[in-house]
Amino acid sequence: MSTTHEERTLAERRGRPAASLRDLIDAQLHMPFPFRSNRHEAEAAAGMDVWLRERGLTAEPGVADMITRTRPAQLASYTSPTADPEILRIVANQIAYQFVFDDRAEEIGRRSPERLLPMLCESVAVLRDGEAPTTVLGAALTDLHRQVRERCTPAQAARWAWHSREYVHGLMYEAVAQAGSAPLRLGVCTSIRSLTAGVEPFYPLYEAAQPCAPTPEDIHHPLVQRLRRLSVDAAVWTADLFSAVKEQRAGGVINLALAHQSTHRCSLPAAVMLTARQINRAVREFEMLRARVEPELTPAGVGYVDGMTGWIRGCYHWSRSVPRYADATTSPAF
Repeated sequence: MSTTHEERTLAERRGRPAASLRDLIDAQLHMPFPFRSNRHEAEAAAGMDVWLRERGLTAEPGVADMITRTRPAQLASYTSPTADPEILRIVANQIAYQFVFDDRAEEIGRRSPERLLPMLCESVAVLRDGEAPTTVLGAALTDLHRQVRERCTPAQAARWAWHSREYVHGLMYEAVAQAGSAPLRLGVCTSIRSLTAGVEPFYPLYEAAQPCAPTPEDIHHPLVQRLRRLSVDAAVWTADLFSAVKEQRAGGVINLALAHQSTHRCSLPAAVMLTARQINRAVREFEMLRARVEPELTPAGVGYVDGMTGWIRGCYHWSRSVPRYADATTSPAF
């Protein structure tokens, strides 16, 4: 493993010396996609605030403050810059809901994974069987599912529900991992993180956003399936870079940078650099495969892949500025 002096030397080769962890991330990360935002962001934010209030979510302790610190509508805007107002509103509502759900699941799961089961089982029952909810969170998910079904085709809505169930199952894996005493292996961390990222449920919305639906050949093309995996991983791993300090202080383990730190027994800045290299490999593969497959896709298929690109770019620009991850701007690079 490199020494602190060698780490600093490598970072300085990329430009001026990194003063903070965020500077180090910016210097190391390959981000070829320029910043973009949606012109309907303010409208989506206002609609999201109304939806959260009507669903009773902001009445829960700490939720209103959490929403202020996470800026879900901003993330929706950055990841979905060309989405029409209706799609953007659903994306913003869904991001906000997932932040609330994820934080609640983490709080309960840290105390005892089995106490998480009723909450997760209710979500699966809503998504899979259409059962009536019994909690505020379940009612919010039911209404979100309604919004998706009203805008999407039945096949698109079914894909949304399936990916949403995968996200729910991932939270149980996370709770079990958090409760364990053995060091978490890197591969296990990335597997759980791909589920708890909660990114793939948004992709059927990008199908629905196209003037004509992507064809089955577009959706199931082997290279498009690989692009979907790469985009989810690159997006959530990038967020892990900026959230590492926060997660470390909270005792979290499902974070790629922290997994690298544990595996290699190195400093957090060194782990951040290792994680950035892993992200860069994924982003470069994404660029290469996208260029190869786009000539084979319909215009709707190309638009669908653009939605994947948006999550790579959007997670980076949101993560580096959101108050939730402000610790990255105050923590020293070395």
